[in-house]
Amino acid sequence: MNVEKSDLDRIPLAPGGLPLIGHGVKLMRNPLGLLSSLPEHGPMCRIQLGTDTVVFVSDPDLTSQVFVADKVYDKGGPFYARAREIAGDGLGSCPHDKHRRQRRLCQPAFRSDRLPSYVESMTRSIETTVQGWHDGKVIDLGVDLSAMTFRVATLTMFSTSLSDNQIRQFGSDLSAIAHGLLRRTALPAIINRLPTPDNRRYAATTRRVRQLAASVIAERRGDQKDRGDLLSALLEACDEQDGAPFTDSELVDQVFTFFLGGAETTAGCLTWALYLLDRHPEVQRQLHEEVDSVLGGRTATREDLPSLPVTNRIITETLRLYPPTWVLTRQVTADTELGDILLPSGTKIAVSPYVIHRSEQIHEDPVAFRPDRWIDTTPHHHRKTFIPFGLGARRCIGEQFGLIEAALA
Repeated sequence: MNVEKSDLDRIPLAPGGLPLIGHGVKLMRNPLGLLSSLPEHGPMCRIQLGTDTVVFVSDPDLTSQVFVADKVYDKGGPFYARAREIAGDGLGSCPHDKHRRQRRLCQPAFRSDRLPSYVESMTRSIETTVQGWHDGKVIDLGVDLSAMTFRVATLTMFSTSLSDNQIRQFGSDLSAIAHGLLRRTALPAIINRLPTPDNRRYAATTRRVRQLAASVIAERRGDQKDRGDLLSALLEACDEQDGAPFTDSELVDQVFTFFLGGAETTAGCLTWALYLLDRHPEVQRQLHEEVDSVLGGRTATREDLPSLPVTNRIITETLRLYPPTWVLTRQVTADTELGDILLPSGTKIAVSPYVIHRSEQIHEDPVAFRPDRWIDTTPHHHRKTFIPFGLGARRCIGEQFGLIEAALA
C-alpha cells in the first residue's frame, strides 16, 4: 500500500500548538480539557508533542479497531516510550512480538485459586488505613489511599519479604514515578534527558526501586517456597511452549508493570468515587444503607461482593467518568487504513478511554454521575465502549484484582 504524506495532512491539526513544544504544555496543564476538546475537530485529529505528530482517535468504533488490532497498532508512541524507561518490556509495555509469551507466563499468577491470599492482604491494608481515621481528623485522601493501595500491591507481590520501612519507601518511590510519567510523556525526549534536578531525582528513584526488586527476586530464587504471593507465582511460571521461566531482568520489569498498572490506578478510582459520593448525598445514602444491611459493621470479604450491587455500580460509574488511564498511545507497524485515512507505518496514535466514556453517542447525559444507569446493563454489554482496562488481547490482566480491591475498600 502506497501511503503519501498528504494522507496525514487530511487529518485536522488541533489549534493552540506552540513552536518546538507543540501541545505538550496544554497536555501537562490541563490534560482532560485538551482531550475533551479534540472530538470537535472530527473522528481523528493531529496533535504535536515536541517534534512528534500524534493522531488522536476519538470515534468509538475506530478506537475499538485500534485496541483489537494489537499487531498493527502496537504499543508505542510517547506514553510507552517513557513507560519503557522504567518498566522495561513488562507485560503492560512490551511490543506485540513479546506479549503472548509474557501473558502466558503471567496468567497463572491471577488464577482464581490464588485470589484468597491476595484478598487477605487487601483487607489487612484497608483495615489498617481506615482504623487510623476518626471523626474530626483532617486527611489528604489521595495521599492516604495511594499509600494504602501501594501497601496492598507490595504485600501482594512480596508478602513478608520487606520491612515496614521498606514498604513505605517503596510505595513513596513508586508513587513519585507514577506521577512523573505524564509530565515526561508530554515533554520532548531531549528535555527528559537533560541533567536537571527533577530528571536526576527521577532516575535515582527508578534505580533504587529496581535494585530493591532485584534483591528480593534474587533472595527468593534461593528458597523456592510458595508464599502465596504474586512473586511466587511468577517465579514458578514456565512457558508452556518453550518451557522457559522468566529471567531476573524480566521479573523486575513485571514487578514495575504491576505496581504502575495497579496501585496508583486503584487509589485514583477510590479517590474519585469518594469525591463523587460527597457531591451526591442520595447515592451516598444508598451505599450506606446497603453496607449496613449486608455487612452489619464487619469487614467486607470477596464473598460479600455479589450482595453489594450499589457498591459495584458506584465503582463502575466512577471508572466510566474517571478511567485510570486517560490517554494511551500506539504505533502503526504496517501501512493501514483507519476510517477513510491511509496511515503510514510508524504513525503514532493516541486514544482516550476518558473521551470515549463521555461520548454522547454511547451514554445519555454522559458527564453525569448516575450509577443506576448500570442497573439493567453491565460493562460486559459495553465491552467495546467501556474500556477502563483496555480491550482485546492487551486488556489488563489485573482487571478482576483491581475491581475486587476497589469494591472492598
